[in-house]
Amino acid sequence: MTWFRTTFCALVLCGGFAGAAQALDTSAGQVRIEVMATGLEEPWSIGFLPDGRFVVTERDGHLTLFPAQGGAPLGRISGLPQVAAVGQGGLLDVLIPKDFAQSREVLLSYAVAQPGGGEGTAMGAGRLSEDGTRFEHFRQLFEMRPGSSGGRHFGSRMVEAPDGTIFLTIGDRGTEPLAQDPARHEGSVVRLTRQGAAAGDGFGPGALPELYSKGHRNPQGAALDASGRLWVVEHGAQGGDEVNLIAAGRNYGWPVIAYGRDYGGGKIGTGTAAPGLEQPVMYWDPSIAPSGLMIYSGGLFPEWRGDIFTGSLKFDFISRLDPEANFAEERLQAPETGRVRDVRQGPDGAIWFLSVTEGAVFRIVPAS
Repeated sequence: MTWFRTTFCALVLCGGFAGAAQALDTSAGQVRIEVMATGLEEPWSIGFLPDGRFVVTERDGHLTLFPAQGGAPLGRISGLPQVAAVGQGGLLDVLIPKDFAQSREVLLSYAVAQPGGGEGTAMGAGRLSEDGTRFEHFRQLFEMRPGSSGGRHFGSRMVEAPDGTIFLTIGDRGTEPLAQDPARHEGSVVRLTRQGAAAGDGFGPGALPELYSKGHRNPQGAALDASGRLWVVEHGAQGGDEVNLIAAGRNYGWPVIAYGRDYGGGKIGTGTAAPGLEQPVMYWDPSIAPSGLMIYSGGLFPEWRGDIFTGSLKFDFISRLDPEANFAEERLQAPETGRVRDVRQGPDGAIWFLSVTEGAVFRIVPAS
């Protein structure tokens, strides 16, 4: 396990933000940050169609299609589900599955209001029309029950496993003890088929069959590495944001063990370790509020092959972690990296990211 306090490599721009390409010095050489889309309100996730066009979710319930080269939007997509834009909830992640060219199916995660009160994390899918303007027959596939009030910690990242099943992260919804209850969805990673059926593993009798892992606080980033292993990043309280390598049937400890302190300064749980509870691969102290997760294939930057990238909502940078160097961290920081919500590798091999502060999509490419 690796611990980060304040040691980092801060990278600054050569020039101010002007909406055009900017130069940035990094460990992989000089790069450019290029603006690809602007005018977004609380952008949460980005997904790429096979032809290079991309879609962006906005938390208030909009999904917008953009041309591959960026610029003005092609239009908002209609036929979306009704979402509960409450607190941190709303329209959240988007996933373009590997079979999109055949199925034209797009998956969304979102917060949904429940009849008994409160909101739950949900996942649904719809067929995108041939002209890209609307969803045909959007259907909800999964909904956590019962819901929770408070509008916090929805988690809500989706990852397609090699076998086509879907991992969905769910936060503790601000009710910490439920992250340890195997009869509840709070604080978990669930595994579902493309039809929404349970495909979890390892929690035994009495547990929800879709559970894959438990003991999470608020996992807002998830990705597979080249070996098909699932990684997540999740928010701690005051300190203790974690990077976790997820295995079926494992419990990652929240709120029994944690590396942070409560917001009032008090101790959380029993300490930092306990039998049967997993340790993070690394953690941050102070917290950076990580969001989005991408493990880079090395397309445009061979030096960064296999490295882990996540955004910081708190300190306005992109964190690059090198697993081959004990998760040493480099922080890519620039005027464009304000509240980075999502980080993705584009089909062009560039590193794309969403800035909530700028309401924009950017990409990082080699300077030459």
